Amino acid sequence: MTDEELLAYALAKPGAWQDEPWEGDVVAKVGDKIFAFLGGKGSVGLKCGRDRAEADEWIRQYPDDASVMAYIGRYGWNTLRVGGAIPDAEVREALDASYEAVVAALPRAKRPG
Repeated sequence: MTDEELLAYALAKPGAWQDEPWEGDVVAKVGDKIFAFLGGKGSVGLKCGRDRAEADEWIRQYPDDASVMAYIGRYGWNTLRVGGAIPDAEVREALDASYEAVVAALPRAKRPG
């Protein structure tokens, strides 16, 4: 899966939109919240668990292709390498879960339709 395919997959989610809050860092948002960091070449930053303990499952399963995200990792965010040991279907599932977790945390008025 290419970076472009992953971005297109993310932006196909209801209410999803592309932003660049920092120069060169593309993100996918729903409402005003980020659910995917897509600025990395060949990687994606996703909310992979409710907390660090849940997100660490990815690191245990894919030690060479999953890592704790800088700054927000303690909240369950990981960087997943695309095109490595993690199957594309699992990356898409992780993106789906990240999107769903962020949508669930939005106030009802800001959730997509």
